[in-house]
Amino acid sequence: MAAPKGNKFWLLCSTHGRKPIFETPESLWDAACEYFSYVQANPLYETRAFQHQGEVMLKKIPRMRAMTINGLCLFLDINQETFMLYRKREGFIGVSEKILETIRSQKFEGAAADLLNGNIIARDLGLVDQRQNKNLTMFKDVSEMTDEEIQAELDDAG
Repeated sequence: MAAPKGNKFWLLCSTHGRKPIFETPESLWDAACEYFSYVQANPLYETRAFQHQGEVMLKKIPRMRAMTINGLCLFLDINQETFMLYRKREGFIGVSEKILETIRSQKFEGAAADLLNGNIIARDLGLVDQRQNKNLTMFKDVSEMTDEEIQAELDDAG
């Protein structure tokens, strides 16, 4: 019986799928450090108007560029899902966590120094303001209290 006709090019492949871009944790760290250097060397610019001797002048002011996972992945030419897969690979766990902590630290410190928008960074980092409204009696069981005791609690709170 004759073999069916057709293209069997796929049989010539010695491997299946693309080789990983970063074959070692060190190569991933080196590439991430290139991104960190790029962010530092390429600030964003804000144009501000100044008045000097009655003349209005525009001046570009360098502003800190926040590091992001999305920015890192674009720089490395990988998608975020690929980066998350590196986080699970044997040998890459430590370096990927170090990369994430570097990005988190840069954003937090930039916001703390008022170089980045604190509200945006706090939301991005999942930070929550823990202020309580002193006028609320929180989590107090009032089911066993009399109306007078409840009123006294409200008077004390406000």
